[in-house]
Amino acid sequence: MADLPGSVLFACGRNAIRSPMAECILKHYHGRRIFVDSVGARPDGNGVDPFAVAIMTEMGLDLSAHKPKSFDELQDDSFDLIVTLEPAAQHRAIEMTRTAAVDLEYWPTPDPTAVDGSRDQRMNAYREVRQYLIGRILERFPLNPMAPL
Repeated sequence: MADLPGSVLFACGRNAIRSPMAECILKHYHGRRIFVDSVGARPDGNGVDPFAVAIMTEMGLDLSAHKPKSFDELQDDSFDLIVTLEPAAQHRAIEMTRTAAVDLEYWPTPDPTAVDGSRDQRMNAYREVRQYLIGRILERFPLNPMAPL
C-alpha cells in the first residue's frame, strides 16, 4: 500500500456534488488507508445536492450528512494530494500549493446541473459523473496499488 497517498483532498465549485461524491467513493474503496476530505472554491451553504445523494444511495453509499465547506474551513490543510474537478477549484488549489508541499492533479469533471430535462435525464447526468469519478479513482488509487496502471 506504499504507493497510495496518505491524504487526499477533492475540490470543486460548491462542494455539493462532484467533490463530495469523489470523497465518498474514495472513502468507500480506501477509507482505512487514505484520509479523504473535500472542499469547494465557493460553497453556498445550501447543503449537498439531493440528486447527488440519490445516485450515491443507488450504490449503497450515504452522502446525506455531508456539509459543504470552503478551503478556509479545512481543519488541516496538509494533504499529500489535491484533486481539483473544475477551474475555480484548480485556481484556489494552486494558491494553496504556493505555501505547502502538495501534489496537484486536475480532473476536469462535467457539472451535472448543466443538464436540463426530465428528472430521469438529470439523474442520468449525475450517474455519468459518478461513473466517471469511479473510473478515475480506481485508475489513480487502484485496489491493488502494486499492480501496474
